[in-house]
Amino acid sequence: MEYRISDKLKNLKPSAIREIFKALQDPTIISFAGGNPAPESFPVAELSKLSADIFANDSVAALQYSVTEGYPALREDVKARLASRFNIGKDFDMTIITSGGQQGIELLTKVMCNEGDVVIVEEPSFIGALNAFRSNGAKLVGVPMENDGVNIDALEDALKSNPNAKILYLIPTFQNPAGTCMSLEKRRAAYALAKKYGVLILEDNPYGELRFAGEEIPTIKSMDEDGIVVYSGSYSKVLSAGMRIGFICGPEPVVQKMVVAKQVEDVHTNIFFQILCHRYIAECDMDAHIADIQKLYRHKCGLMLSELDKNMPDCVKYTRPEGGLFIWCTLPDNIPQPEFISLAKEKKVAVVPGQAFASDPEAKSQCFRINYSTPSDEQIVKGVGYLCDAVKSFLK
Repeated sequence: MEYRISDKLKNLKPSAIREIFKALQDPTIISFAGGNPAPESFPVAELSKLSADIFANDSVAALQYSVTEGYPALREDVKARLASRFNIGKDFDMTIITSGGQQGIELLTKVMCNEGDVVIVEEPSFIGALNAFRSNGAKLVGVPMENDGVNIDALEDALKSNPNAKILYLIPTFQNPAGTCMSLEKRRAAYALAKKYGVLILEDNPYGELRFAGEEIPTIKSMDEDGIVVYSGSYSKVLSAGMRIGFICGPEPVVQKMVVAKQVEDVHTNIFFQILCHRYIAECDMDAHIADIQKLYRHKCGLMLSELDKNMPDCVKYTRPEGGLFIWCTLPDNIPQPEFISLAKEKKVAVVPGQAFASDPEAKSQCFRINYSTPSDEQIVKGVGYLCDAVKSFLK
């Protein structure tokens, strides 16, 4: 039988990161490729105790169908934290629970974009979002990144040139994959341009709680007086990635349509984990827990940067994040990136090639992304050493 795959999906490639995971069965490989939270960051003892109590005393609610918008108590928790922590939430906003931050991105695209509509993205950008846009038939237009966020002049050019642009997708805080932060000036400028050209901003902020250095920068959503910003967040990086608890806060007419779309997809997010997440927030010290994660990542990032500083040739450039999970590295033009990636793999280190994060999947790249949250200290030292050796082998 000939299987006639839909036009939307037949040319969609699997996530390069997920495919790399499949290749990491060899226990000798050091993976800098993932974006997982550190295993030691999971509050296992507290979650175990709370889970037992839920099954003992609230099992019917935890095991039965629930409402699509999300467990009411958890929605209130999210609204309260968004308001107190990020100054987010206006009378016109609505907050719902999603199955991870990824679902929120996909739902908004499904609600806003017709086939052929444009989504403007940072270049490079998060592969999961890029594939969500592609799977809904959107055309991607990339805007080059600078050290302090997107190039604003290029962003306006993109908006002028694409009157059918529906979404401007931004990761202003500890951008994935670059690890950088958009300046306050550029956040304000991007908001003003979105308002001027009638485009909805999707502000993706899964790493906003993970700042371990530098000064806080207000979210774009906190500036939203016009109902043009949809904010996506998640508990994946601060509580548990496997629980798949994300959330959306945005203008109610848009979010209500996202609820309808979600009803078609999964009816509701896993209700047991929603209750567990609420109980953790209500009964445990979330701020203290996050402070411990920040301390852990400050150490891990510092160690990785220290090893790079000591051993990496000056021709390789890399970002110096103040939070989040990633460092973005750029090879000189005389080192062919695909060959470098292959040699790194031979030396038992997995990284993610930069083209995985490009709006054009056929684009060439001299960049690669590395992660410091998942590997152990020993793996960080060894793995960075192997990468440095790989670079030096091209310079002989």
